[in-house]
Amino acid sequence: MRRAGLGDGGPGNYVASGYSVYEEENEHLQEGLRAKVSALKSLSIDIGTEVKYQNKMLDDMDSDFDSTGGLLGATIGRVKQLSRGSQTKLLCYMLLFCFFVFFVLYWFLKLRG
Repeated sequence: MRRAGLGDGGPGNYVASGYSVYEEENEHLQEGLRAKVSALKSLSIDIGTEVKYQNKMLDDMDSDFDSTGGLLGATIGRVKQLSRGSQTKLLCYMLLFCFFVFFVLYWFLKLRG
């Protein structure tokens, strides 16, 4: 690229050589900056994609927890209704069965991990 007063030869030749060194250095720094900007751009796009995926997972978990909470509430209501009756022996068996199932699951998961 030619600038006014910085041509080849003539009295301004020493200035042109200094100018070209600065131009080369600027171009080199510009390329480094361009590479860093493109890396940051791809990183921010990846972060945005991951955030969208995590938000979708959280929404799915929220709906799963809501449905589980409704099911658990209905089950506890039935257990309360069962406990109000004279079937305390049946309730006792059911609670023992639940403890047994939780113990077996805990033991199974403990051995797997």
